[in-house]
Amino acid sequence: MQINALAFGKFSESEFRPLRNRSGRFPFFWLPNAPPPGLVRPGALTKLWRERNVRRKIEAMKPATTSRETAPSKGWIRVLGVDPAAAGPTGYGIVEGDGRRCRMLRYGALKVTSKKPGNDDGSALQEVHGLLCGLIEEFAPDVMAVEDIFSALNVRTALRLAEVRGVVLLAAAQHSVEVHSYAPRKVKATIAGHGHADKRQMQIMVRAILSMNSTPEPPDAADALAVALCHLLMEQARRRFGLPREKEFAKPRCRAGVRGLGSPASPI
Repeated sequence: MQINALAFGKFSESEFRPLRNRSGRFPFFWLPNAPPPGLVRPGALTKLWRERNVRRKIEAMKPATTSRETAPSKGWIRVLGVDPAAAGPTGYGIVEGDGRRCRMLRYGALKVTSKKPGNDDGSALQEVHGLLCGLIEEFAPDVMAVEDIFSALNVRTALRLAEVRGVVLLAAAQHSVEVHSYAPRKVKATIAGHGHADKRQMQIMVRAILSMNSTPEPPDAADALAVALCHLLMEQARRRFGLPREKEFAKPRCRAGVRGLGSPASPI
């Protein structure tokens, strides 16, 4: 059904109904090839008006739409997520967003290859430290989110993991980056919806949240991205509902000596 285009420019919808009720006919002119007014149902005109209003709203929203490829807007924060590992690769992922919109900048995992088996000379820790320092200097993150140590590990594995975690905190402290720690179960509950999600489920959820074209590999890199996303979501909840902040680490604090013990400016 073809309707005269002048029908929509001559009268508004609020003016159309009173004129139609008073005159008993449609208050606009018809083109020669248009159907008579009696053959057009008012419901069809209402539908056309609704579609016109929707198109106008969409056109008005286009300039204000922000895609993932454009520059970040106000309120966005950049998070460096780190998944320390005792024996396997140490995952890292850099994400920026405001909790509702986010995008991935880089992710990966560092597999430390020991030159001398059984030799703990600190070369592996030096590689991790160099990687994190390079990422911080290149991307300048606002916050670093680190996965906490799992309490069910044996003593030897826990000690190695603590060494890697200490190097991560050292790199953040040297560049004055704020650090937040999240337990693995809390990260899984925030990203996957339950605290017992496996590696594959975490990879799928991270890919869906970040709208990635492929599944992030290896799983350690996906875990690092999940930690960064966890901080973004938690930060959004804190801003909206006024929740308390998580504990911060790697921030040097100084206080005066207590009762004359120690130097007045000694760090604690």
